[in-house]
Amino acid sequence: MLFCFQIPAIICGIRKDRKHYQTSMKSKLANFFWGGLTMAVTFIIGLYIAVHQKVFVEEQGIGSPDISATPAIVYFLVVVGIMVLVLFLIPVQKLKYVFRVIFTIMYAWGPLILIWLAWPSLNEYVVYAIALGCGLLWLFWARVWLQNLLLMISLGAMGSVFGFFFMSPWAFIIVMVVVSIYDFLAVKFGLMVWMADKLSETTTLPAFIFPRDIKDYGLSVHQFNISDLAGTAPEKREYSILGGGDIAFPLMLVSATFFQKEMTAAILVGGFAVSGLMAAYLIQMWWLKGKPMPALPPIAAFSIIGYLLTNLMSA
Repeated sequence: MLFCFQIPAIICGIRKDRKHYQTSMKSKLANFFWGGLTMAVTFIIGLYIAVHQKVFVEEQGIGSPDISATPAIVYFLVVVGIMVLVLFLIPVQKLKYVFRVIFTIMYAWGPLILIWLAWPSLNEYVVYAIALGCGLLWLFWARVWLQNLLLMISLGAMGSVFGFFFMSPWAFIIVMVVVSIYDFLAVKFGLMVWMADKLSETTTLPAFIFPRDIKDYGLSVHQFNISDLAGTAPEKREYSILGGGDIAFPLMLVSATFFQKEMTAAILVGGFAVSGLMAAYLIQMWWLKGKPMPALPPIAAFSIIGYLLTNLMSA
C-alpha cells in the first residue's frame, strides 16, 4: 500500500504558485526515487541471497517441495483473518509487546540468513550474535533508516527462501493475482488503512517510511503514525509509506524465476516490478490525488508481463 504526500501541481485547471509547484515536484521525485531505490536494493539483496542459497541446497542435496498455489492462498487469508480478529478484539496496548517481539525476531532472522549463506565459514556463534544484535538494536533504538535497512534485508531473505519453496513461478503468479485482489479490496474499503493504523500504534508497522526531509531518517519510528497521514492533506504530509508486502510478493516471483530459469530472467522480472511501482505512484499522483493506493495490483501486472517476456525470449 502507498500512502504518500505527493499532489499534482495543477488540480481542476487551477495553477498553484511557483513555490507550491516546486514543493510538489520535489515530493513526487522523492517518492519515485526512494520507492524505486528501496525496491531495487531489496531485489538485489534477495538475488544475492538466492545465489548463495542455490549453492547451499545443491551441496546439501535439498530439493524444493514445490508448494502449489492453493495452500499458499489459504495460508495467507487465514493469517490475515487472524490478524484482523486479534487487532479488533484485543486492545492495542496489550498487543504492543507481543508484536515487538515478533518483529524483533524477524529483523534478526533476515541478517541471520544473509550472513549464514553469504559467509558460511564464519563462526556460528558470531553469526547468531550479529543477528541477535540487529534485532535488539531495532527493539531499543528503532530509527527510520535502521528499520528500512533491516526490513530490506528481512524481505530479501524471505523472498529468496519462499521463492525456492515455490519454485514454480506460475504457482506464485496465481498467488499474486489473488493477493492483489485482496489488496485492492482492503484499501478500497479501508481495511488496509485500519490495520496499518493499528499496527503503527504498536510501533511495529511492517512498512518502509520515507520522510520528506533527509534529517528525519534519524527519528524514531515511534514518532510516525498512519492516523497522522489519514488526517492530513496530501500536500502537507511530512512522510510517506510503502508496504513491505508490495516488495515481498514480487521479490518471491523474481526469486522463483531465478531458481527455475537464470539470473537474466530474474532481473527482467525485477525491472518490470520496479516499473509497476512507478506506475502505482503515477496513478496515485494524477488520479487518486494522494489518497491511499493499493500498489500491488500494478506491480503484479508488470511483474507478470516481465515473466511472460522471459518465456517468449527462451522459446
